[in-house]
Amino acid sequence: QVQLVESGGGLVQPAGSLRLSCAASGSIFDINNMGWYRQAPGKQRELVATISSGGSTNYADSVKGRFTMSRDNAKNTVDLQMNGLKPEDTAVYYCNAGRGYDLQRFWGQGTQVIVST
Repeated sequence: QVQLVESGGGLVQPAGSLRLSCAASGSIFDINNMGWYRQAPGKQRELVATISSGGSTNYADSVKGRFTMSRDNAKNTVDLQMNGLKPEDTAVYYCNAGRGYDLQRFWGQGTQVIVST
């Protein structure tokens, strides 16, 4: 099993910055793609960013140019640097990991991000 723990959420003002971190542990021998998702109240969970095992990233259009995802394979962590935060970024942010050999995906419990004056 894979365990994911997110941290770094909180309350921030519009245009502010926040850095989320996700630590993976457990059966992580073949974890490849990692992702950040978010879910706002009344909305479906949506993809924010992904990063491959080799470091290639993809971003949702809504966060492109503002968010940066990175990973440290040695530490088994992934980060999401969020700059220029907007109220519409308010959501619970979830870390996701994909395991290559069986295509299973794993989720963290989420960390709350609130962007408000």
